[in-house]
Amino acid sequence: MPAPHPSTITLVILLPLIAWRMYARVRKLVGRQRLSKIRPWITLVIFPLILAALGFLAREHIDRLSYLLGGLVIGAGLAVYGLKKTLFEPTPQGLFYTPNAHLGIALSLLFFCRIVYRMLEVYVLNPVETHDSLSFAASPLTLIVFGVLASYYIGYAIGLLRWRFAVMRAKAEREALAVDASADTAPTLQA
Repeated sequence: MPAPHPSTITLVILLPLIAWRMYARVRKLVGRQRLSKIRPWITLVIFPLILAALGFLAREHIDRLSYLLGGLVIGAGLAVYGLKKTLFEPTPQGLFYTPNAHLGIALSLLFFCRIVYRMLEVYVLNPVETHDSLSFAASPLTLIVFGVLASYYIGYAIGLLRWRFAVMRAKAEREALAVDASADTAPTLQA
């Protein structure tokens, strides 16, 4: 029996790791989450940088950029839909939200399937062909899927921040009104 190819061994090691991360991610998506002060900002920095890098790698082929742009448009629409389906809860313990489980699971599965297919493509279907960053950016399917995911997460992060700022502004206005009301009803000292 011949020894397994190193790419097959890599694939066998990576698939369970990816499956475990997907399981953890999906479990998190179906429940109530506390709104982090930092996570939306990280999303708003990281994803645009990756999009810029992909756009730079695909810059010489307008059709590749159009795939990425198409994914961005679809993802933006999904972000708007996802925000409409999100349950927002401002509580004394903090700000919480429950994202739409179906949409989150569908997007996670889309990403998972694309990673698995890409790994099969690289390690099983074409193991002798060299794969570099340009070949990654050359795949229309990868560009569409990443465009959808990046745009969705960017749009969703913007929506979460807008909601947070609206809640904080309303809280500040209520506190200002309470201070004004208590000042109006305070007894005045007569001399």
